[in-house]
Amino acid sequence: MPKNPPESMQHHLSHRLNARAKERWPQLTRVQVRFRAGFAYVAGELPDEAEALPLCRLRFTGVLHTWGFALYLASRDKYEDNLLPTGLPFGSPEEALDCACGLYLGDPTP
Repeated sequence: MPKNPPESMQHHLSHRLNARAKERWPQLTRVQVRFRAGFAYVAGELPDEAEALPLCRLRFTGVLHTWGFALYLASRDKYEDNLLPTGLPFGSPEEALDCACGLYLGDPTP
């Protein structure tokens, strides 16, 4: 089973995603990141919502600044590997958050 990144890297990723959300996605009150089997599951907390909105799943590649990307598909209730706007299936956590939020929060221009 794939391993999660070290705890210090987990905290760093969570901090980066929350900083990006604060900078670019004011609709979100916070970004939740949970780790399981080498994946970081990213969800956004919206004001007045009881449950967080699943956004994407990041695959740990062993490199802090490059993560694999899977978009959460609400219609199928699952994550599916996908391409970022760069055309690559991996990129920075911020690129992944922007892509997912652009789709789910209705602003695909980040």
